[in-house]
Amino acid sequence: MVNRRGLLKTAAFGAIAVHFASIARAANPPGNFAVTHTEAEWRKLLTPDQFSVLREEGTEYPNSSPLLHEVRKGNFACAGCDQEAFSSATKFESGTGWPSFWAPLDNTIGTTSDKTFGMVRNAVHCGRCGGHLGHVFNDGPKPTGLRYCLNGVALKFHPASV
Repeated sequence: MVNRRGLLKTAAFGAIAVHFASIARAANPPGNFAVTHTEAEWRKLLTPDQFSVLREEGTEYPNSSPLLHEVRKGNFACAGCDQEAFSSATKFESGTGWPSFWAPLDNTIGTTSDKTFGMVRNAVHCGRCGGHLGHVFNDGPKPTGLRYCLNGVALKFHPASV
């Protein structure tokens, strides 16, 4: 049986945490990017969920992305600027509920320190437009030992040509 009071407290805490996290974080990592738009232009180009993740560093719900179960050969690109950033050859099932990879394609991403929620993590952003893709952790498989835990809504899948 679900405890309604506990459920409401959890939902309220989640909403408050997301609100304060959005205030605490910069909407874009520092740097110059090849693809830039105004906030209004980004809002027209992206869905509300994509805007929340890519431009405001939000996070999608775990297990909500169809890309979590994408097993075809191809590349995963930034949904903001279409730059391919990860290959299906490095995708693995991490059990976290988000698409995970052990390595990016060369020269496609950047990282910044993320100190929200009382933790220190490394946020991953697109090297072309600065869009927030997710985070990278040191608990992945060989050969890199890294786990790029990404928001599926921040990605597009480009199937390999047959």
